[in-house]
Amino acid sequence: MFEVFSRSYYLGRLYVTPTDGNHPVMHDEQHERINEEVYATGDGLERLDTPLVMKLETRHFPVHGAADVPTNTLALPESMLEGTDVRNPPSLREVFLARRERARQLLAFTGDWRPERDGSPDDGHPTAGT
Repeated sequence: MFEVFSRSYYLGRLYVTPTDGNHPVMHDEQHERINEEVYATGDGLERLDTPLVMKLETRHFPVHGAADVPTNTLALPESMLEGTDVRNPPSLREVFLARRERARQLLAFTGDWRPERDGSPDDGHPTAGT
């Protein structure tokens, strides 16, 4: 679904569609699988519900999983779609997925990233509070 694009991003194509929700979502099983492949380090138990950081056009945003979203679909709040070139959704679009280190930087910048609360050292894994 996603291919290496650069040192900071993977590139993929997803159907972009509006949602009535407050934040971007994609199919929960697909979200978990991508999270495991891209953000997991392979060291011990890791959360697989960490938001994926994606970029559509010029805007970055965290993406969560939801059971009611079709596979290969990125559902964005209508307010986020207003400033894009997406017309007549669902529209197949190129979407960037931040690699683990880039996602960590972006989530830390927005305040959505926090080290594990159990006192373990920061392992570079992006972890968002729930």
